[in-house]
Amino acid sequence: MATAKNKLKTFLTEKGLSSRKQAYDLYSFFYYNLKINKMKSISKILITIIVLLSFPLCNAQIKNQKTETVKIYGNCEMCESTIEKAGNLKSQSNVDWNKETKMATISYDSLKTSKEEILKRIALAGYDSDTFLAPKDTYSNLPSCCQYERAEQTIAKMEESEMEMTTNDHSIHSNKIDEMQDADPLSEVYDSYFAVKDALVKTDGAKASTRAKTLFTEINNVNMGKLSMDVHMTWMKVLENLKEDAEHIADIKDVGRQRDHFISLSKNIYEVMKISKQETPTYYQFCPMANDGKGANWLSKENAIKNPYYGSQMLNCGNTVETLKK
Repeated sequence: MATAKNKLKTFLTEKGLSSRKQAYDLYSFFYYNLKINKMKSISKILITIIVLLSFPLCNAQIKNQKTETVKIYGNCEMCESTIEKAGNLKSQSNVDWNKETKMATISYDSLKTSKEEILKRIALAGYDSDTFLAPKDTYSNLPSCCQYERAEQTIAKMEESEMEMTTNDHSIHSNKIDEMQDADPLSEVYDSYFAVKDALVKTDGAKASTRAKTLFTEINNVNMGKLSMDVHMTWMKVLENLKEDAEHIADIKDVGRQRDHFISLSKNIYEVMKISKQETPTYYQFCPMANDGKGANWLSKENAIKNPYYGSQMLNCGNTVETLKK
């Protein structure tokens, strides 16, 4: 029986499962049945396991995979569950955290995400790494058993995580901080959004499609490591919807359908923009006639109304309901 047990454990851990826990859970199940039913051949169990694992393993495979090991602070199994849930993203990333060593093995698609983006999601869930510090209120809201001892001296602030720290040249360090504060990582996204809006004002479906393709590209190119904590949290909430709406507008040239997706696109862009605090005013505007009389909003760099939902039919229908500025 001991030999069978060792064979099972070796087989499972060598299969490259998404986590050690999954491997040992499967091992426990089959070993228990082996013991209870007194099966004579380990081969029957191994064949069953192979069949069960073959499909999920294929689906869980991450393309362009890169694997790194990092330290993430936490205490218990509840921490493990939260850390892995925050870091895991279907077909993009997988996190396996060990509560004893505090080390996490991170596997990810290097063309779709990065170690920094994964660690930032984990920090937003309340868990420090040596790169990102969790928000104090999020950490404070963790269950008492999960409130680990914070090693503040080893943790970089999010806003400074990508800077190259220099001890001999303080002026260079200061300039880099200024550059990061001045540069808005979302500026290209906003400009592309306004370009889509202008095309819809002109009722030009072809141009709106082209502009939306650029918007989709800019959304994917955002360097999330340069976003402040509050902006990043909002960005992560709306990101998938932004990409979906931009892609839909890009894929069609029917202006009516494009305008339907522009309603949702505008709502989510607004959610991010009102947090990111722009240097120049942006006007949040509303048309009561749009969306089958339910009304719909959009954003504009101009206070003058130019309605993207009706174009020349009702160009000036609407009003400014909010001005976004620092």
